[in-house]
Amino acid sequence: MEDTAGSNPQSLGFTEKLKSWLSWSWTYVCFIWFGMVLIMIYVLWSPLKLQETLTSASVFLNTLTPKFYVALTGTSSLISGLILIFEWWYFRKYGTSFIEQVSVSHLRPLLGGVENSSTTGLFASVNGEAEPRPSVSECKVWRNPLNLFRGAEYNRYTWVTGKEPLTYYDMNLSAQDHQTFFTGDTPQLRPEDAVMQKAWRERNPQARIRAAYQAIEMNHECAAAYVLLAEEEATTITEAERLFKKALSIVRQRSHTVEQQQSNCTWYSGKDINLLVYIKRRLAMCARKLGRIKEAVKMMRDLMKEFPLLGMLNIHENLLEALLELQAYADVQAVLAKYDDISLPKSATICYTSALLKARAVSDKFSPEAASRRGLSTAEMNAVEAIHRAVEFNPHVPKYLLEMKSLILPPEHILKRGDSEAVAYAFFHLQHWKRAEGALNLLHCTWEGTFRIIPYPLEKGHLFYPYPGCTETADRELLPSFHEVSVYPKKELPFFILFTAGLCSFTAMLAMLTHQFPELMGVFAKAFFSTLFAPLGFFADKMESFMPSSFWHQLTRI
Repeated sequence: MEDTAGSNPQSLGFTEKLKSWLSWSWTYVCFIWFGMVLIMIYVLWSPLKLQETLTSASVFLNTLTPKFYVALTGTSSLISGLILIFEWWYFRKYGTSFIEQVSVSHLRPLLGGVENSSTTGLFASVNGEAEPRPSVSECKVWRNPLNLFRGAEYNRYTWVTGKEPLTYYDMNLSAQDHQTFFTGDTPQLRPEDAVMQKAWRERNPQARIRAAYQAIEMNHECAAAYVLLAEEEATTITEAERLFKKALSIVRQRSHTVEQQQSNCTWYSGKDINLLVYIKRRLAMCARKLGRIKEAVKMMRDLMKEFPLLGMLNIHENLLEALLELQAYADVQAVLAKYDDISLPKSATICYTSALLKARAVSDKFSPEAASRRGLSTAEMNAVEAIHRAVEFNPHVPKYLLEMKSLILPPEHILKRGDSEAVAYAFFHLQHWKRAEGALNLLHCTWEGTFRIIPYPLEKGHLFYPYPGCTETADRELLPSFHEVSVYPKKELPFFILFTAGLCSFTAMLAMLTHQFPELMGVFAKAFFSTLFAPLGFFADKMESFMPSSFWHQLTRI
């Protein structure tokens, strides 16, 4: 075993050396092959009667009318234009060139090419330790902690505009979440639970609502059915709150009944805990939307104290938004002190709220002209650094806060550091930035300076990991088609789009000139081809003068 293990590195090293040698010699092999082709053409010039073939071809081309050349160049222009239109559409939809993608996926393996391994290597983290860079599959989608109500908010938008604010992919993720939360750990499904499992999977909203009513007919104490009705059938927040309170009373009554029957059991089962947390959180959000903000803050604090281990639900982000609405900035700072920790995962809410608090302390007196003359004070420097930190984490947010890009309704799921998270954050927090006098002005003056700190964001970050390259694909699945997805870093047009655009323009110009000036274009074409083949004739003359004619005669006889 040890000998085998010891020989593996040697064999791998030999293989890598062989591959590198082949890659290095490939360029020279191409030159040698090209030279051999030229020599072969020269040797076979007489036996194959290539001179007569070229003469007959030139006679045939001279007999062609200018209409043929007009048709040829016009067809070339049409085909290249169609390719250009398809390439542009594919790039706008998928963010890459179709020809380039096919070349990389299918032609590179045939030519022996390998993918660049630099993206999967090691890179330095914030604390200096080497860690593997996250791959595309690790771009995790998170539940939006501030997601809206479908019946009372999303559906009303659809009724007014006729547009669907949620994608099927987003709604399917929500259905999976609800199945896991409410029926995932039940050992034996009751009939109403089986109906609700099917209800979450239904694509048609009316079918889901009918299934919820069917579950209520089977058992009037089916809390999950009332949750579905509150989310999807209730057309107002008040009605949704009433249904959530009904579901909450059912969960509490059921847990008390179980506690009385079995004194040694847990107060809440796993499914009941998920239901309880979900319902309390949505009730707190109902209170926030109905203007009872202090009540909402109390409910969120109680929920975080009662279930401290459910931090992955990000209830603190709901709390931060409610506290900002109360303008309780000291309480906001206390929450940030607990959750803005290097060991905890970050979010746009954490980073931009921290930047807002620091910007608020100096923004009312901030002036770009004065700062350029006297320099930045310590407080202003801290605010600018906080803005740079937030922009590095999610560079899409400033355009929404500065209203350089239109907002849409946030999706039910977000991708951290992506455009979906930026939409969700700006939708709820834009009003808080506007309330802080001068905060948006400070953001406007400083946010673009972040990009000078991180010139290559996909390769190396400053305070965070390098920006993931998978956000665009995931955001296109989460955000509706009528929204223009923000892309970072900004992609340049692929080479093949520029190439087909140039080819289309050039051939169209040739077709027009040939149609207008046929004789002049004929003279120009003859001069062009004679100039093009001049090096080949020069090479043939040099070969004849260098080699004796008898050698070539004997070689052609062989």
